[in-house]
Amino acid sequence: MPSTDEFTGWLGYDAQSVNGNLKKGTFNPKIFTDDDIDIEISHCGMCASDLHTLRSGWGATPYPVVVGHEIIGKVIKKGANVTQFELGDRVGVGAQCYSCLEADCHECTSDNEAYCPEAVFTYAMTYANGDMSYGGYAKTGRYPASFAFKIPEALTSEVAAPMMCGGITVYSPLKRNGAGPGKTVGIVGIGGLGHFGILFAKALGAEKVYGISRNTSKEADVKALGAEGIIATSEPGWASKWNRKFDLIVSTANNSDMPLHDYLAVLKTGGRFVQVGLPESPIPSLQFRPLINRNLHIVGSLLGSRSEIAEMLELSATQGVKSWIKTYPMEDVNEVLLLMEANKARYRFVLAN
Repeated sequence: MPSTDEFTGWLGYDAQSVNGNLKKGTFNPKIFTDDDIDIEISHCGMCASDLHTLRSGWGATPYPVVVGHEIIGKVIKKGANVTQFELGDRVGVGAQCYSCLEADCHECTSDNEAYCPEAVFTYAMTYANGDMSYGGYAKTGRYPASFAFKIPEALTSEVAAPMMCGGITVYSPLKRNGAGPGKTVGIVGIGGLGHFGILFAKALGAEKVYGISRNTSKEADVKALGAEGIIATSEPGWASKWNRKFDLIVSTANNSDMPLHDYLAVLKTGGRFVQVGLPESPIPSLQFRPLINRNLHIVGSLLGSRSEIAEMLELSATQGVKSWIKTYPMEDVNEVLLLMEANKARYRFVLAN
């Protein structure tokens, strides 16, 4: 049973809530345990996952739901077992809020907590006791302290918020798949995730980074983010021109009609294609010949580990990585949802209490 505590947030009650129909109201968070913290939320980034969930795009959503998993705020209550935080500490919570962390769990002991069979995401999932998880479009949040992170002083809260999901979603596959000195990296999709892809590929020391998009309309932004340039997939023969040029491609695209075989064609022998965007419809069929003939690797990636989140935040603080954001009052959430749906973010919206 959930607690009798009442938190205030912006709730979606059906699939039409994505159309700017969230309702301000109260909800009952999980039962408070000795391992939990309560956070007074100051900022919450807006993620495409919020839209997919609100409209039940990835499957039936357990309404009512409070979305938002790029949460920054201060600790206002902590359980008896919480020693890593003090009241008043500024912390962040991302898209995952729980895994078992047991010694016999292969995922949790191999820096792969996101893939733990008992993982709970920050909204629209249930804990083992049946309590629902609620996200950050709210005044207050309650989460296990093991998945909260201190925010370095050098990062403002509005800059740090989108890193808690958008940032780590691309940082982890870049780091795990060798983005670094001497490597040429392509980032497919120049949006909320894609702009982080360019920023972090450069921060990790990749020699060359290119944005890959349907057209060149965002070329100035791509270069301002630090990339060498932009590659337009609408131009005839683009894949032939860039044949075998990339060590690594990270795709943030959510469109199911992606030119997958063209992406594979521009990879070097042994190159890696990592998909982090999650289309609501299946992608086109895959031919195995390109994989076999050039020893290519297609990889999927979901979020990142707790150690990678801490590492990403520290790297951002020391190297001055800044999210490209526009901040709105939390009370304007429905108007901002419509801007998100219209693809107006450049490149991340943040809600502020």
